Amino acid sequence: MDQQTIDYPRPDGGSARGVLTGPVGAPGIVVIQEWWGVNAQIKGVAARLAAAGYRVLVPDLYRGQLGVDAEEASHLMQGLDFTDAASQDIRGAVQHLKASGSAKVGVTGFCMGGALTVLSACMAPEADAFCIWYGYPPLGFVDVGKVHAPLMGHWATRDDFFAIAGVDALEHSLRAAGVGFEFFRYDAKHAFANEDADSKHLDALAYDPASAALAWERTERFFARHLRQ
Repeated sequence: MDQQTIDYPRPDGGSARGVLTGPVGAPGIVVIQEWWGVNAQIKGVAARLAAAGYRVLVPDLYRGQLGVDAEEASHLMQGLDFTDAASQDIRGAVQHLKASGSAKVGVTGFCMGGALTVLSACMAPEADAFCIWYGYPPLGFVDVGKVHAPLMGHWATRDDFFAIAGVDALEHSLRAAGVGFEFFRYDAKHAFANEDADSKHLDALAYDPASAALAWERTERFFARHLRQ
């Protein structure tokens, strides 16, 4: 399915850019990049969701830049204003999909995008469901009292970037706040659903096809339940 680069409005009146694909009028999903940027792999995620019948928008949070290695990706991530990205670029993407015909819109993101998905659950109230993949922000920045849509999370128990103890703490906070959520843990390393993970030559990353397949099956059921009904 064709992918096009578009500009769309941010809530503050500015403009953001992203990659759009999928059938017009279908339920929407905002896909948030890993720290590598909007590369071929994350565009492949968008294509997968579009083929499943969703209208998909991938905000280009790095404004066209890509991290070709871990050092550059880390530099780009450290230069990103996470609050601005969640409250403006990502929330604006949700609003744009709704304004252009998607009755319901979900948000999903991977690694850095997983952390931004958590923040977006607090800062993008128009969204109807959030699916987090192995990433969370410092928990002091998560206002669970502002989370009103259902959450799903996929976590790696052998994650060197996002310790599973932080997942336990996030889970406790969400439960105390009465937020509806489903968290799943996988005996895997970080980025287990990224089919390009092994090509990065980092010991902390490893693609795990079995865990990825199970997590995707759960994700597809989750979005179908919350965005199609």
